[in-house]
Amino acid sequence: MSAVTSPAVRCLVTGSTGYIGSRLVPVLLDRGYRVRAMARTPDKLADVPWRADVEVAQGDLTDLDSLTAAFDDVDVVYYLAHAMGTSDDFVEAERRAAVNVVAAARAAGVSRIVYLSGLHPDGVELSRHLQSRTAVGEILIDSGIETVVLQAGVVIGSGSASFEMIRHLTDRLPVMTTPKWVHNKIQPIAVNDVLHYLSEAATAPVPRSRTWDIGGPDVLEYGDSMQVYAEVAGLHRRRILVLPFLTPTIASWWVGLVTPIPAGLARPLVESLHCDAVADEHDIDDVIPAPPGGPTPYRSAVAQALAHLADGQFEARWNSTPAAPLPSDPAWSGELVYTDEVSTSTALDTETARARLRGLRLGNWGAVDRSKSPLRLRSWGRMPGDAWCEVDVAAGPRGSVIEQRTILHPRGLAGQLYAATIWPVRRKLLHRKLSRLLADA
Repeated sequence: MSAVTSPAVRCLVTGSTGYIGSRLVPVLLDRGYRVRAMARTPDKLADVPWRADVEVAQGDLTDLDSLTAAFDDVDVVYYLAHAMGTSDDFVEAERRAAVNVVAAARAAGVSRIVYLSGLHPDGVELSRHLQSRTAVGEILIDSGIETVVLQAGVVIGSGSASFEMIRHLTDRLPVMTTPKWVHNKIQPIAVNDVLHYLSEAATAPVPRSRTWDIGGPDVLEYGDSMQVYAEVAGLHRRRILVLPFLTPTIASWWVGLVTPIPAGLARPLVESLHCDAVADEHDIDDVIPAPPGGPTPYRSAVAQALAHLADGQFEARWNSTPAAPLPSDPAWSGELVYTDEVSTSTALDTETARARLRGLRLGNWGAVDRSKSPLRLRSWGRMPGDAWCEVDVAAGPRGSVIEQRTILHPRGLAGQLYAATIWPVRRKLLHRKLSRLLADA
């Protein structure tokens, strides 16, 4: 089959508000492609930085009539919307959506469909989640429309559901009981590499419609993936106790109990781990070049997902790299962070107050950059986590208003205990010291 060769490839991204879709759109734009972003609720795209560079279309994959305008006049359709965790019968919802995508693509004369599916071995009983993904891929491949199905396993990046399960379990539990699937092998892949393969798939000269396995360079047991995460995150080695009688249902309840991941999402994630997720072939290398610098090692991918923490950037930002959190990521994703805000008044004028802050010396708290506003302080004392304080000065009715914001990123169970016991006292003492420093004098 011939590749799409138009110099300005017209792409439709379904699931554009989701984890992969929201990160893929700017990558496609950087390649010079024309992008139409489809969403059931277009208002969710109002604040994305690339809003003015794309066309936004409303569409629901379960409603064929709503897809006509969205699919019109496009070359490539990216099928990135998944029903996992959103309904009791996501298998039927995904089958119906796939049938609608094929019908809409045929009617619009779409040249290629690119679908991101799940990595799995052949010849074994799959979970309902992986069965559904596989069935969708088969519907697309059998459609007669040129189709590229990329099969990825655990995607590593802040906001990825599979990575968040590794993060939350490891962060919270120094000792954990797990099902025997903790010994199953996975081949994790960095989100940057997934985006590379997806964006290349728009024009890659594939010989025929088929599935293609993609993965990183490392194959390791799921339990080892948590141990590597612990090392990168600065945590002690985790103790993992295998209980073979734990069923997927019990395990998903357990994940939902000890992590913020919704139980409805945890279950398909847990069920998909009962078999190995390792690439059976590497045929993708024949049609798509490897990512620049080669596939990202697992340890490096985890480091990229946590890199923003080193600078105390705990808030999701649109200008972040794909591995960092974005504002569109679900509320349960990301690291555990405690914040507190306090405002006080002083008769000092703003210039005097800022001058005092620039000369601040406050125990273990040190200024990161005294020239910037708000002033950022970091605690350099020994503690199970990282602590920051932002201090800003604004004009008030009778002088200045001092706004203080403390941020604690606890590390491990010890950090969570610290957050519940010592941190509230230390935070209040810091507020009090800053208030005294800026008191009328």
